This record gives sequence, structure tokens and C-alpha cells, in this order.
Amino acid sequence: MAELSNAAKPDGRALVDIYRRMLRVERNDDAIRATLRRGRLQMPYYSARGQEVIPATISHLLNRDDQICTIYRGIQDMVAKDMPLKPLWAEIAGRVDGTCKGKGGPMHLTYPDMGIMVTTGIVGSSMPIANGLAWAAQLDGSKKVVVAYFGDGAANIGAFHEALNMAAVWKLPVLFICANNGFAEHTRFEDGTAVDLISKRAAGYGMPGYTVDGNDADDMYAHVSAAIERARGGEGPTLLECKTFRFLGHVLGDDDFYMDKAAKAAAMEADPLPALRARLIAEGHATEEELATLQAALEAEIAEAQEFGLNSPAPSLDELRKDVFAQEMPA
Repeated sequence: MAELSNAAKPDGRALVDIYRRMLRVERNDDAIRATLRRGRLQMPYYSARGQEVIPATISHLLNRDDQICTIYRGIQDMVAKDMPLKPLWAEIAGRVDGTCKGKGGPMHLTYPDMGIMVTTGIVGSSMPIANGLAWAAQLDGSKKVVVAYFGDGAANIGAFHEALNMAAVWKLPVLFICANNGFAEHTRFEDGTAVDLISKRAAGYGMPGYTVDGNDADDMYAHVSAAIERARGGEGPTLLECKTFRFLGHVLGDDDFYMDKAAKAAAMEADPLPALRARLIAEGHATEEELATLQAALEAEIAEAQEFGLNSPAPSLDELRKDVFAQEMPA
């Protein structure tokens, strides 16, 4: 993996917080999948189980008002940034107390108060939107950083190349975060991408590009810290290709026939969540009891949000015509 000189390293408190965010993502993902299996939710769901280190480390390093644009597999990115779970659960349940009044569902979650700007179901479209937000930050001098999350398949979309070129020309404060889990929907990376590393494409646009171990908090912390410092300093964007492996199929219910079974088993055996937990205990950053208490608190938060979301009322029929056309302004 790429190396940085004078790389920043997470201390014990940082590692505990990264673990907390990872566990929040994993426990919420588990609750969503369980609720779907019981028939209490009806929606397509794209689990990112196994990829928790990426958004957890990034969110630890972002400020509250730094902004993210994410994709249909992006619930993890929002949960890692500490989005309140009650409106999240209400939205995925299609209820009126959701972030979009139940009319957006899991592909259109948003929470601008915490910089969670947009979820998009269009492959590759997080990047040009992030550029627009970054341009606004540049113009108003706010020093905000904007993160564009996307998968390896989106790196072959025209919007990827257009967005990187524009961000580099205008020196926009954007972090382009590619979670390379090895599969674009059901297509293996090597079957659809000519270059061996997506990070190499950064050179064509005059920006730094690194391939990072997306399952290693230290490697992620070092590269994300450097990218944020570069963006805030007005030096422009960075492309980070974060290598990882998703444990489940493209969408919940597919039989993942396209995955190498041995590779999948190895990835699950090396699950970064219990690995970081063991490290925290071994290095004295937390005790078994403290981590158990943390998990119990997160599970209680999720259960409360789930109950709230599923019991929120459905939108009324008059909502069908709202938020579609601009309302007439008073004279």
C-alpha cells in the first residue's frame, strides 16, 4: 500500500472512536437486515458489511459541518458520521418522520444539519454534486471539506473523469473516496477495469492518488489526514482507492455466485471489526467491560430508533403533490 512521509497516526482515543463508529454501522446494518427478513421493511438494501473502517475513520477526522455525498450503499457513511437514527429509520420505513418525509427511502437519505447532503442511486453521481458543494465552500471561504463516496464500478463512469478533472483545475476541497470491494454489482474488478489500480488515474488529472488498505485504521488515518490537510489548505483534491471486501452480495438476496468462495471466507476471517476490538484491549485503550457497555448503548439506541421509525405514521395522500413543483411565492 502507499506510504506517506511523516504520516499521522491515531492515538488510543482516536482508535476507540473509530471502533465506536464501526460498531454503530455494523449493529445498525444487522438490525436493518433482520427487520427486512421479518418482513417489517420493504425496500432494496445494499449492505456494506465488512467495509466499516473506511467511513468510520473518515468521519472521525471530519468536522460536523464538513459535507459528504454518498451512494445507494451509503447508509454506513451516514451512520458513521453520527446521523441521528430515528429519522433514518423512519425514512427507510417510508414514514412521515423520515428525513424526506418518507418519500425518498434508503436511496435518498439526507441530513444537512450534520453535513450529510445527499444519497444518490445513480452510479457515479456523488462526485459532480460534491464538486458543486466544494465550489460553494471555496467561494465562501468556509474551509469545509467535501467527501464523495463511490465504488470501484463508478470509477469507469464518465462523471468520475469529469469530476476529477474539474476538481483539479479549480483546486476544489474534495476527497474522492473509492471503496474498491472488488465487484461492480456482479462484475469482478479485473473483468471490467483495464488498469490494475484506480489510484493511478489520479496522475492524469494532476492530483495525488493513493491505494490504501481500507480495512486498516492506521493506513486510512494517515492518508485521510493528509488529504484533509491538503484540501483545507487550498491545495485541491485527493483520490483515495480504499481496498476492502464486502461480505454480502451486491443487493440483499443475491446469491453472490460471482465471488470467489475462498477469498470471501478469508476476508470474513479477517473481519476488521473484531480485529480492532482485540487490538484496543491488547494495547490497553479499552477494557472488555467498557466495550461491552459501548455495544449495549449502541444497540439500545438502534432499537429505540427502529421502534420510532416503524411506528411513525405513513405520509398522507396530499404529500404526493408536495415537494414536486415550486410553491407560488406570496406577492
